[in-house]
Amino acid sequence: MSVTVLGSGTWGTALTILLANKGEKVVLWSKIESEIKALETDRKNIKNLPGAVLPDSVELTLDEEYAVKESNPELIVFAVASPYVRNTAKLVAPYIRDGQLLVNVAKGIEEKTLSTILNIIGEEISNATLAVLSGPSHAEEVSRLIPTTVVVASRSEEAAKKIQDIFMTKTFRVYTSDDVIGVELGGSIKNVIALAAGMSDGLGFGDNTKAALMTRGIAEISRLGKKMGAKIETLCGLSGVGDLFVTATSHHSRNWNAGYLIGQGMSVDDAMKKVEQIVEGVYCAKAAKALADKYEVEMPIVQEVYEILFEGQDVNQAVTDLFTRDKTNEHSAVDWDYTN
Repeated sequence: MSVTVLGSGTWGTALTILLANKGEKVVLWSKIESEIKALETDRKNIKNLPGAVLPDSVELTLDEEYAVKESNPELIVFAVASPYVRNTAKLVAPYIRDGQLLVNVAKGIEEKTLSTILNIIGEEISNATLAVLSGPSHAEEVSRLIPTTVVVASRSEEAAKKIQDIFMTKTFRVYTSDDVIGVELGGSIKNVIALAAGMSDGLGFGDNTKAALMTRGIAEISRLGKKMGAKIETLCGLSGVGDLFVTATSHHSRNWNAGYLIGQGMSVDDAMKKVEQIVEGVYCAKAAKALADKYEVEMPIVQEVYEILFEGQDVNQAVTDLFTRDKTNEHSAVDWDYTN
């Protein structure tokens, strides 16, 4: 099996290690020369992946034509950070063959268009067969072959099952799904809720507060998902509740870390610089708010995070605003009529 991974960041590199250790032939591409040179120089000292080793069998390249065409991959893994997906898709599009199997592993929503990552790729690469892989999966742990479970979604059952076969190992279990929008929404908007969870911890609040944020956060994602055609079962699964749980509770999480620093009083810009990685939740917050407005869905946590990030809202005031909202039922299924 020949696989090309586009993007040599932490997630792309971790999946490269996973596949190479399974015995797959992997080409790892990046547009960033310094990243490729660093990996060529020392495959045991990988930035942000302590203890991980890039197998010698992995081929490194800066040549996108070689990566997606000349190496003849059966699968292309799109692992570039969400802000760079469209430009990367445009870059490689001329070399993609008809029917090429391509799986996206990035998480996010484009601010200007409100398109999910897979839709962006589909707009730029119209001749490929697309899928998305997501779930509770910190790159730091996957690179060390720590047991992890994810889900792959595609409109093609054949494509989903083929990607499932490619990625499945003794430590990496993959489920299949047909709910592409549900998997993408869960994996994207949970980053905004994880920022809120980090802020809560930074403020010194406890487990009760974070549990409330996570639970009400998944309720917000579910309300939006329902309006956009997602399945509630998906959002209650690995790419929804599962991914939210791991992102909102782990110190591996760049979104939690950024939120924590903001909760401690650091500015948004300084927090993002301190984390030294792309904080997807910051980019997604504008899009999530815009989607809530577009579909007329109430998402108060997303709203408060947006105001903290972009309108100078005080973090403590945001907590007060959330707790003093108008009284309401927990969910729309509450029905006081027991006569039937």
